[in-house]
Amino acid sequence: MTVDAAPSDGIGDARSVADARKARWLSLLGTGLIRMIGATWRVRIIDAGPIDRLRHDGHPVALLLWHGQLLPLLYVMRFQSIACLISTHKDGELIAQVARRLGCKLIRGSSSRGADRALLGLVRTLRDGFTVAVTPDGPRGPYRTFAPGALVAAHRAGAPVVAFGVFASRAWYLKSWDRFMIPKPFARLTIVFDSAQMVTGESARDAADAVPFFIERMAVVGARAAG
Repeated sequence: MTVDAAPSDGIGDARSVADARKARWLSLLGTGLIRMIGATWRVRIIDAGPIDRLRHDGHPVALLLWHGQLLPLLYVMRFQSIACLISTHKDGELIAQVARRLGCKLIRGSSSRGADRALLGLVRTLRDGFTVAVTPDGPRGPYRTFAPGALVAAHRAGAPVVAFGVFASRAWYLKSWDRFMIPKPFARLTIVFDSAQMVTGESARDAADAVPFFIERMAVVGARAAG
């Protein structure tokens, strides 16, 4: 299920079609491997009570995590009615297909093209009551640089924000801009959910002013996960 958050350029490019087809096949293989490896992970989840209550009562949640942490989240919360914003760039196609196969509703957008539509897609999906995983350094970086769009969307939708932290005892880290983490077989994963926080104020500027606070919250849950 996909929310189109960026306009098509209308170019029937055979290469892009081939790239999309390749991504679909790779995603089939990748999703199968993730399910096999993920089944061996020993997962400990800390402080999920508040977010579970919000979700149970039908409230939207903006779930903040760094782009490199997407895989553990997608696996642990597979088929749990979450949504995530993923780049329309071809680099994002593989992770988009994997996310879809793990039951994630897709919001497609770009920081350089169609950013307003991406923001609109986030707001609309939150207002529909979804938990939306948002990576403030995504979809293309720089690494762990917090852009305010997620907070602006949460503010407009009136949705609480929950920071997400994860630590894996053993993992591979890709040589990509986000240092994408793939926990190894039989790794111990510790996941921490922060308490829900509202983005206060009257404007998008107020949401942007809250960035340092949420950077601190993400650091806190990350440190708790690392133990």
